Amino acid sequence: MPKVSEFFGIAIYFYFNDHQPPHFHARYQGQDGEFAIDTLALLAGELPPKARALVVEWASQHQTELRSAWESCRNGEKPVAIAPLQ
Repeated sequence: MPKVSEFFGIAIYFYFNDHQPPHFHARYQGQDGEFAIDTLALLAGELPPKARALVVEWASQHQTELRSAWESCRNGEKPVAIAPLQ
């Protein structure tokens, strides 16, 4: 489970060979949210509203990189790190 970014206590992960649709996992204070890369919708799990907003803001800036990371993980390759939210 590669971690590709971390900011404000939020860690962004992918799982190797994960199920469709393309998505990433965001963890914050023991909670996990699964977000669609294309729509940035929360698919599963739960995060506090502020953390969820930060994840969506970050992801909107890095959708191309997130798609690339998804493809890398689907191919069993380690994805490249993605810059944190500033």
